[in-house]
Amino acid sequence: MNPRTGGPCQAVRNFFSRAVELGNGMEVVCLDDPNSDYLGHESLPVHALGEARGPWGYHPKLRPWLVENLARFDAVILNGLWQYPGFALAKVAQLPNMPPYFVFPHGMLDPWFQRAPGRRLKAIRNWLHWKLVERHVIHRAKAVLFTCAEEMRLARETFRPYQPGITINVGFGIAPPPEYHANMRAAFAAKCRGLNGRSGLLFLGRIHPKKGVDILIQAYSALCRASGTNQPGTTPKLVIAGPGLETSFGKQMQTLAAKLCPPDSVFWPGMLTGDAKWGALNQADAFALISHQENFGVAVAEALACGIPVLISNQVNIWREIAEDKAGLVAADSLEGAKELLQSWQNLSIADKTAMKKAAQSTYERHFRIDVAAEKLLATIQDLIMHPARLEQHAGNGIYIPG
Repeated sequence: MNPRTGGPCQAVRNFFSRAVELGNGMEVVCLDDPNSDYLGHESLPVHALGEARGPWGYHPKLRPWLVENLARFDAVILNGLWQYPGFALAKVAQLPNMPPYFVFPHGMLDPWFQRAPGRRLKAIRNWLHWKLVERHVIHRAKAVLFTCAEEMRLARETFRPYQPGITINVGFGIAPPPEYHANMRAAFAAKCRGLNGRSGLLFLGRIHPKKGVDILIQAYSALCRASGTNQPGTTPKLVIAGPGLETSFGKQMQTLAAKLCPPDSVFWPGMLTGDAKWGALNQADAFALISHQENFGVAVAEALACGIPVLISNQVNIWREIAEDKAGLVAADSLEGAKELLQSWQNLSIADKTAMKKAAQSTYERHFRIDVAAEKLLATIQDLIMHPARLEQHAGNGIYIPG
């Protein structure tokens, strides 16, 4: 449940509030230190058993906890793959009187992880793990749940045998953002000194090679050169906010920006939360994410919810909805694609940018509200638990949509 790990734990928090409003109980079991600061602010019941051990995420307390507690629940949702919790759940679920479980891969079946040149050894490891462990986690699940149609389609390309009983696009959503107020602006200004209230381009996410931060910086450098560095105010500032500045890659990116970009044009405020995060989003002209693989992109949806156009790669799985609604610009996850995005945004008229801001808000309302996604997820689970015949009816084609 550590917020620094990205979107899945935030998805759990978003889902909880709506699930409770609809009369459901919900608890979380996780491998976190129970004394972690971030757990002190949780509104949902969290059973933190202790920090996971090693890359597989093992902890000796998890399986006994599952054996003792799972029978209390109607259904279990496994968030994520490739670690010990999935293995333990698949084993315990075979015991008598255990509830069915559903798997939410959150993009972890995306073929990019097997095809990326820098991940060849990890790809071999994943293939072996799939053969020995993970395919059983998938195949024993009541259903595999996906956040969008593109994620569901891509999952079929990655491993063989891939034979889930049912795959369902349940969608995904976030809670409406809080109303913008002056404290948000002040909180962001305190984290990003030197920006002086100017709007600009915002990257909000982990500083990680998968996120395309390197090509964003290079494309921004090209935009600065095209605009002319001797013309103050012609190029927006670039804010790169998120955890990972202290990593080897994070340090490389800061060096790259210092080398290629004009002085005081790129800002690194670190991870932003609360008012500072919402201040950054509301103050931005546009949100930029040239990711090489992005299952959904919680920050993308948050930007749309604030009425901020998004400049994204076509590897962000919700790119089709954004392109169709004209809520942003889409290009390939390459340096040329990144240059195209930034230059195209720069060339838009004020009227076109204003229209895109309105479209961004409308796209969020239509596709990415948490109440819609949570209601569909809950209806799907209830449907499959209470009407098992439908499982047999739809298992042949592997795709089932409730209704």
